[in-house]
Amino acid sequence: MTRRTFVKQMLVGIAVSFSGIGLLKKIGFTAEKIERIQKTPEEWKQLLSPESYGVLFEEKTERPFTSPYNKEKQTGLYLCAACYNPLFSSEAKFDSGTGWPSFFQAIEGHIETETDFKLIFPRTEYHCIRCGGHQGHVFDDGPRPTGQRFCNNGVALFFVAKGKVIPSLRT
Repeated sequence: MTRRTFVKQMLVGIAVSFSGIGLLKKIGFTAEKIERIQKTPEEWKQLLSPESYGVLFEEKTERPFTSPYNKEKQTGLYLCAACYNPLFSSEAKFDSGTGWPSFFQAIEGHIETETDFKLIFPRTEYHCIRCGGHQGHVFDDGPRPTGQRFCNNGVALFFVAKGKVIPSLRT
């Protein structure tokens, strides 16, 4: 099975588990094309907590082991806390022991990466593709099937448990 096939099957599985294949389209996105949004810092500050704003738009890092999402075990989706773009399925979550929520795979087409040199050595930083909000860094020490570890700041996420209403994408 190719990675592309695996991701497509995972997306179908997510859609089905959230009451139908049309759900992903219904809430305003597809894996093929995502509409980007822009807001001023003042607009984001009105919508987000100071901690979330600091991580998402000033690229700060929350302290390890402080996020309740570290221990979250429910089935559901992890959305960008700023724009509600779905980023991860709970099926891709694992306990990395690092102190931050970790995932072995993002929803295809929902994040973008760039190289970060803030700690002198290069790291791969990733952002929400819709709003540009900083989520965390991806490393090559994760579990199978991808071998990747998306190390995410919990305050940059919003969790929606299976069966709960997924908020509309912010515009």
